[in-house]
Amino acid sequence: MYSSGKKVGLGIMPGKLMIFLTLLLAVVAVASLMLGQLTIPAATILKIFASRLFPIEQTWAPTLESVLFDVRLPRLYAGILVGAGLSISGASFQGLFRNPLVSPHILGVSAGAGLGAALAILFFGNIIAIQFFSFVFSLIAVSMTYGLSRVYRSTPVLMLVLSGIIVGALFSASTSLLKYIADPVNNMPSIVFWLLGSLNNASNKDMVIVGPIILVGITVLLLIRWRINLLAMGEEDARALGVDTGRIRLTIIVCATMISAAAVSIAGIIGWIGLVIPHIGRLLVGPDNKHLLPVAVLVGASYLVAVDTLARTAIESEIPIGILTAMVGAPIFAYLLRKTRSGW
Repeated sequence: MYSSGKKVGLGIMPGKLMIFLTLLLAVVAVASLMLGQLTIPAATILKIFASRLFPIEQTWAPTLESVLFDVRLPRLYAGILVGAGLSISGASFQGLFRNPLVSPHILGVSAGAGLGAALAILFFGNIIAIQFFSFVFSLIAVSMTYGLSRVYRSTPVLMLVLSGIIVGALFSASTSLLKYIADPVNNMPSIVFWLLGSLNNASNKDMVIVGPIILVGITVLLLIRWRINLLAMGEEDARALGVDTGRIRLTIIVCATMISAAAVSIAGIIGWIGLVIPHIGRLLVGPDNKHLLPVAVLVGASYLVAVDTLARTAIESEIPIGILTAMVGAPIFAYLLRKTRSGW
């Protein structure tokens, strides 16, 4: 199932590809810091950063420094972490469930977060409560999914998917009810905008709280990525090779869920990244998770940072990221399905 040679996917050496993707992420990050309603030249950005380390005469407006450190840097950090986290979660879930159509939200994470955010908007109306409730309700939804799947142990993977569909439908219906009874002038637009996804509310405080959760989840998934290869071979084959499939499955679910819940809590519901980016990774390096997961991290980070930059620079008002990821992701996914229609 997996290529054993050095060249996989399109025949690109994984080492050279990782260097290229790292440089691409650096270029996209610099462009993200430069572009916006207020353009900051690259030389000025370099001087502002250098002024934090060396005594340099300030020749730029204080507004530029505030925009850079209080607005664009937190959005850049959030874009990198959320994009990388959702991508590696999607790739891990696709390997776990042996299904190329699985995304990080399959277990009800997004539906739970939507309900939690809607409740917080209705009853509290501040961003801290929204992020807290969305994170907690994401974990509640996945816990319900996992608990429901344990009723029948004959086909655990299938039961997880079916349980996720049930719990997701329940939470989505509850969110729709809250939207129906919400104030159409104040609360309703806030709920809809949050559900569409945005990095507009990302702050340095958010990164201190949420950043370590996402980083730990990504690190654990990278460390066990070779075991995901064994799970993708099938439950019986993996057990025959001495793998504790139950423990590995639970580890993947916990890590991917924590990543997704943390990402959704600060960025809202951003679809298609965890579904499309792993397919792009397979096109580049093949299905071996040893190469796929690191590539997915870098491609996903670059992709979301680029989309976020486009969302806040295309027109005067910011476009919700979820709209752009769907508009870009759907055609790309259709093309990838056509190109790899013989198998994944």
